[in-house]
Amino acid sequence: MRGILRWPNLNNARNNFTLITQNVDGLHDRAGSRNILKVHGDIWTIRCTACGRERVDHRPSIETLPPRCACGGIERPGVVWFGESLPTEVWSRAEKSAREADLFLVIGTAAVVYPAAGLVALAKHAGAKVVEINVAETPISGLVDASLRGPAARILPELWT
Repeated sequence: MRGILRWPNLNNARNNFTLITQNVDGLHDRAGSRNILKVHGDIWTIRCTACGRERVDHRPSIETLPPRCACGGIERPGVVWFGESLPTEVWSRAEKSAREADLFLVIGTAAVVYPAAGLVALAKHAGAKVVEINVAETPISGLVDASLRGPAARILPELWT
């Protein structure tokens, strides 16, 4: 495993890194990640269905159901539900990041949810080296430059040593 990935600026990539995630649980934030693009939203963001106002609420439970905005509208989780469009600004930034990447890591995904899975082909077409880190083969495994099998918790630390 050691030595497979030795692009010259891999250690400097931490300073010029964009994390694109479909996760809505906020764990990337809690882990201290920066420059996160949450293409499916954030469960800790509450959005008013009437006026669109958003606020962050980290309480594990909500006292009054349904929660209400100051305008009187009903609030809902700030996540993308099936059939809804992805947030336009976040998605545009994700596409831009994929097109500008030198190295595009695809970590721990089944790579079947679109349009997010399409970022792999976008990055590859733009000239990025694409590396998949996953416990199993996925539909994008044949597109990538390297496919590393195993848990991300084991493989990622090895890439930076």
